[in-house]
Amino acid sequence: MRLRFLKHRNLIPYILHHLFMNYRKVFFWAITVSLGGFLFGLDTAVISGCEKTIQQLWGLSDTMIGQLVAMALYGTVVGAIFGGIPAENIGRKKTLFWIAVIYLVSAIGSALAPGAEWLMFFRFLGGLAVGASSVVAPMYITEIAPKEKRGQLTAMFQFNIVFGILVAYLSNWIIGATDPEAWRWMLGIVALPSLAFVILILSVPESPRWLVLKKNATVEALATLTIINADTAAQSLAEIEASRHVKTETSGLGEFFSGKYSFPIWLAFLFAFFNQVSGINAVIYYAPRIFEDAGLAKSSALLSSVGIGLVNLVFTMLGLLWIDRFGRRFLMFIGSIGYIVSLSLVALAFSKGTSDGGMTIPILLFVFIASHAIGQGAVIWVFISEIFPNQVRSYGNSLGSSTHWVFAALIAATFPLLAGRFGQAPIFALFALMMVFQLLFVWKMMPETKGVSLEDLEKKLVK
Repeated sequence: MRLRFLKHRNLIPYILHHLFMNYRKVFFWAITVSLGGFLFGLDTAVISGCEKTIQQLWGLSDTMIGQLVAMALYGTVVGAIFGGIPAENIGRKKTLFWIAVIYLVSAIGSALAPGAEWLMFFRFLGGLAVGASSVVAPMYITEIAPKEKRGQLTAMFQFNIVFGILVAYLSNWIIGATDPEAWRWMLGIVALPSLAFVILILSVPESPRWLVLKKNATVEALATLTIINADTAAQSLAEIEASRHVKTETSGLGEFFSGKYSFPIWLAFLFAFFNQVSGINAVIYYAPRIFEDAGLAKSSALLSSVGIGLVNLVFTMLGLLWIDRFGRRFLMFIGSIGYIVSLSLVALAFSKGTSDGGMTIPILLFVFIASHAIGQGAVIWVFISEIFPNQVRSYGNSLGSSTHWVFAALIAATFPLLAGRFGQAPIFALFALMMVFQLLFVWKMMPETKGVSLEDLEKKLVK
């Protein structure tokens, strides 16, 4: 593996060639849909560069700025809860198109907001798009991906999230914070990729699994499956049609909460819960604030945030390479151990104070971000999209995603207040403790889903 890697010093072209050379159209579809992830990351992180400026500009309290930042996350909760409904009723493609439109409206409105209330409204609107895209985009990619590349293709959504985060940090650093109105450019930059998403999403086909199960459009589904893999298209269509036997006398949410799917429901809930109690969104949203508290100057704090985005991107690419080679559980073991070590040391460093110009904590947070990127970051959207059967996948993805965003909102809304009252050390110590429980979850409960068809996973996880 190392020799092959050394022969390809340019990592991104190597990954694209190695993973997707035989699936060019499927790769294009996955990249297009993953623009929802890019906007997810961009919209999530861009606020970090201007939240303190906005707080000072409009004289907002710590509680109020926490609510302004969290307003997008409240929107993600709503979008995640209800995002599966249009995906189930009007299709994955149409839902993704309207998500793209909402992203565009939110970006323009946020940049032009005349006051805190309007900014909160448009941030909430953007949150709706983020939450819904976190449900529908991974679901779509999972349903069009060949089983041997499903992890890598679905993880492209996470790759685009972290790429969006990196672009947000770079954009914030380039724009800077000297001009009181710079925050408008920081937020408005999201409009450009939003417009590209609106246009490009029109070129992808509808999910073949949705076409069969909801529209009985087997001819159209077979055409898409043939593009994906002509050798297995007929067999895949037969397996999708055979999965209809799962339907019971109940339907929709009644079937989902009938008890039949209790194991995948618990898996999705716990996976999403642990994702957020690692503290990842506290770091993403408040990286400059954390670095300033560690002793860095404001400009250095913004630049260190770029470092977080870069580390996130590099280790997400490693996760992409390894997720279908070594499996989901392997990556989660690596990530969990890295979490525990890095978060514990961050808590210890904050408890002792900083005497090295604030450099220890940024380095430790880089290790934390690397652990997240190669573990939870690479796996979460893949795993949650895999473990639910075709008939209830939209509801399962909504449950997992809404759990993720509920806890993200709670952490983002309370972090400035708690950090101001108790300091950073006990907060990071609590995050480290929760990652010990995640390690136990991976060891004792999490199944491996690598290389198994969605229909075969249903037989294993649904009793």
